[in-house]
Amino acid sequence: MNFMTRQELFEQIKKKQSFLCVGLDTDIKKIPKHLLHLDDPVFEFNKQIIEATSPYAVSFKPNIAFYEAMGPKGWLSLQKTLEIIPEHCFSIADAKRGDIGNTSKLYARAFFDKEASGMSFDSITVAPYMGVDSVSPFLEFDNKWVILLALTSNGGSADFQQIQIGEEKLYEKVLKKSAEWGNADRLMYVVGATKAEALKEIRKIIPDHFLLVPGVGAQGGSLEEVAKNGMNSMCGLLVNSSRGIIYASDKEDFAEVAAQEARKLQSQMADLLSQYL
Repeated sequence: MNFMTRQELFEQIKKKQSFLCVGLDTDIKKIPKHLLHLDDPVFEFNKQIIEATSPYAVSFKPNIAFYEAMGPKGWLSLQKTLEIIPEHCFSIADAKRGDIGNTSKLYARAFFDKEASGMSFDSITVAPYMGVDSVSPFLEFDNKWVILLALTSNGGSADFQQIQIGEEKLYEKVLKKSAEWGNADRLMYVVGATKAEALKEIRKIIPDHFLLVPGVGAQGGSLEEVAKNGMNSMCGLLVNSSRGIIYASDKEDFAEVAAQEARKLQSQMADLLSQYL
């Protein structure tokens, strides 16, 4: 899989008039029952979701926990899923890794080095709590992206991320410091849609970086507010929707209904792109 540059990602956004990321949080307990007799029901579910939604999405994001929970067969489902994500779509391993350097090197190899693991994602989510030596091993892969957790949607984000330290909050310090490690062509950040009011200040710190934005839809985030406060001259947003798309139906029409939901979001995104770009 070739490296997708920031410009190439923007070209896909313009072409599809969409900045939609479809989250593949595939739970075998939630997928339609008629798939369960198959050898690999998770892969079949993902395959149909990807085929149905790829005209409206620029990115796909498997949440690695859903695959790890199934043991070896889950890793196989994940590997097969990655292989069918279209090359024009940006792939994200939502793994939230972050450990000391030697361990991070192995995590990076697991998700970036196809010869070693069989998988080569475009990017991976990383927790920055342990600092630069936990992040730099991922950035050593020249043709890959790192997506750092900055300000997340969950209520517990107030425990640490939003602590006031002097004149700044901790997540603002994380943004400023980590921006020294990689530029906007290699580094993205996770900012939850439920924190849309903070996006204006975040954009002052990192005006050019792409943001991965979960929390629109089921978690209550506003797409309009995210676009208004977070969009930059290259869009700079990948807005994720998982449950609202992939579990919109639990019947045999699940892929068709997922496409309908993805199309609705794409239509809203097209309006917002024309408004703010």
